[in-house]
Amino acid sequence: MRIRPATPAELPVLQDIERAAGAPFQGLGMPEIADDEPPALDVLEHYRRAGRCWVAAGPEGRPVAYLLAEPVDGALHIEQVSVHPRAARRGVGRALLAHAADRAREEGLTSLTLTTFTDVPWNAPYYERLGFRPLPEEDLTPGLRAIRATEAAHGLDRWPRVCMRAPL
Repeated sequence: MRIRPATPAELPVLQDIERAAGAPFQGLGMPEIADDEPPALDVLEHYRRAGRCWVAAGPEGRPVAYLLAEPVDGALHIEQVSVHPRAARRGVGRALLAHAADRAREEGLTSLTLTTFTDVPWNAPYYERLGFRPLPEEDLTPGLRAIRATEAAHGLDRWPRVCMRAPL
């Protein structure tokens, strides 16, 4: 599995990965998440141009997963990690997060942060196994508070969510 920056031509593939990765939410009674549209091409291009859109490429070089990130308050915030179900349970997400951690260290950032669903097995419990810990509300930075407010405005708080941090 090779981790590398996404190319402009691959951005529609990332949308396909997002749709496929969202499908399992249907079985958890979260159809709004399963049916949610992936990030728009201009949003993906923004992350790509900033050098913060990485793909995990399969043996044929085609992306099977991707990660979007941006610096927030001294940490690299993981905006999205999506793995196509055909590539799941093979360490692909872990490899993308390790790559993001390496990039964050190179930039002098102190941790990785993310927000996720607490009760979805491949969300908060998975990230805890990788060293992320829930952040109490009083420890949220201004940037993380803004991210959580945006998520709430989009209806994501219909299901329990948590902000998590992994020190580097």
